[in-house]
Amino acid sequence: MGLSKRVSLWSVEEVLEWVQKQQLTHISTLQKAIIKHAISGRVLLRLKGHHLELLGVEAEQQQQEILQGLLLLRVQEEINELDDICSECFSS
Repeated sequence: MGLSKRVSLWSVEEVLEWVQKQQLTHISTLQKAIIKHAISGRVLLRLKGHHLELLGVEAEQQQQEILQGLLLLRVQEEINELDDICSECFSS
């Protein structure tokens, strides 16, 4: 998968793949919640700590690990958006 595809365009399956790569301890609870709620990349980028609790991630350390990963995804998404904007400016 990698980050070649915009996170906001990820399918539920790609979100599950990202979660799997995070090597979390109680991952099955989160995976089930992702499937149940059809969490796509667009939704993933909007998750906050309280959402993680609602999805069954109760351990604070695990929440922090996920939130750090999400922060990196958000930064990558912003970079991709800026690249798109710059590409449009220079192609005109």
